[in-house]
Amino acid sequence: MAQSSRAVLRRAFKHLEQEVPGSVGRQIRNLRHPNARWIRIPVGVLFILGGVFSFLPLLGIWMLPLGLLLVAYDVPFLRRPVGRFTIWSARRWASFRLWVQQKWGRT
Repeated sequence: MAQSSRAVLRRAFKHLEQEVPGSVGRQIRNLRHPNARWIRIPVGVLFILGGVFSFLPLLGIWMLPLGLLLVAYDVPFLRRPVGRFTIWSARRWASFRLWVQQKWGRT
């Protein structure tokens, strides 16, 4: 059975919150609050712009998916594709970290 776009996006946020440090996860959780819409949209757009200009110092390509995820929370047609991409990339990142730990013997 297909999940609703909101459920996919909710799962994506949960995957992301598990992968980032605790304080960052709390800030992302705060941005998901319904009253944070007026903060979430501008922050998401700024992250998207920062991802586009990732060749500049202090900006990185990591900002693009996070910005899309924040904007997708309020734009219904973006929820499912952005949510699925976030879940896929979080799983890939976790498997890559595990591979590096096994290969190099680090914890």
